[in-house]
Amino acid sequence: MPTTVVISQAQGKNPAKQQFEAELVAALSSDGNVEVSLVPNLYDLAADHSAMQFLRSIPGDVIVLSWLFPRAARWILDRQNVRGHEGVSLLESKSDDEESTDESPARKNGNGRHGPDDTKKNGNGNGNGHGTEPDLRPVPNRKVYCLDLRDHSDAKVYLDEIRRIANESSMPLFDLFGFLKTQPQPERLEKYLRPLDLLAEQKSATSLDDDDDVPANGEVVRRRWYPVIDYSRCTNCMECIDFCLFGVYGLDPLGSILVEQQDSCKKGCPACSRVCPANAIVFPGHKTPAIAGADGEVGDVKIDLSRLFGAPSAVELAARERDVELVRDGRDTVGLSIGIPKRLKDKPKKPRDELDDLIDSLDAMEL
Repeated sequence: MPTTVVISQAQGKNPAKQQFEAELVAALSSDGNVEVSLVPNLYDLAADHSAMQFLRSIPGDVIVLSWLFPRAARWILDRQNVRGHEGVSLLESKSDDEESTDESPARKNGNGRHGPDDTKKNGNGNGNGHGTEPDLRPVPNRKVYCLDLRDHSDAKVYLDEIRRIANESSMPLFDLFGFLKTQPQPERLEKYLRPLDLLAEQKSATSLDDDDDVPANGEVVRRRWYPVIDYSRCTNCMECIDFCLFGVYGLDPLGSILVEQQDSCKKGCPACSRVCPANAIVFPGHKTPAIAGADGEVGDVKIDLSRLFGAPSAVELAARERDVELVRDGRDTVGLSIGIPKRLKDKPKKPRDELDDLIDSLDAMEL
């Protein structure tokens, strides 16, 4: 079976991004070694959207190109049960430059990035990949590659990498069109393998709302905002469920944390991500790379110059963001009185450091 290439479209109607997507579709449509498909933005897809059903139906290797950090894309797919062994891309990523030299609480895989194949040590010392119980979900014998379309402006870079991956694929030949015909409502799924037709339809379609994207397969895709859990880092500490007062988080039958009511999350609010001690909560649409899913850790900064100007700590900022949303819901603010981790409440006073010395030296200066 030819390797399936999935192009996840950007949110909105940015003409440069649309042109870039169309250029990739046109080039790949004539390549006999790949099957190219076009789907709406991964982050906005509901579980029952036909595009997500299409993604779940692909049996072989998949290359996903999106306008998201690869780590974010992988875990969006994972939460929708689109799984596989993590494929290694040779392309340089912007997030590679932002990686800390510190080791993560979770182990890193072969290409220096975290992925669904990773295991970790939780608070009980048990190695697993999903909360406090082993992740027993089967991993299909295929590879899933995630590439960030923001990393390079030349389509040829992606085309060369796609062809390299396709040439190295060990999957047997398979007729994807024929396979889709065996699935329920095959006509809804086959359409995603006709990306040129989809682009033509979208060009003539009119969005219903500023928060809607162009309909795909007749289904309007609305913008969404919700947390995505990176289970290779999550230690199931429950700090997120204690902090969030909007019912977003819940527990599965095994007691592992999950995003239960994602549409209860408040648009633009990443507060729970700021209090997560493992940096395991991703908001793919956030403008801060560490929150949006960039690889690496938010390491300790020896001298945080922002504190010189009275900037709040991450926990203080998270509490403020939560209070804003509580007021919008007609509820009382709670500040730092609810859901603040004990590790932060009982944190002993730190000894003097470089920041204290710098502040004292600035105070002593005659400005």
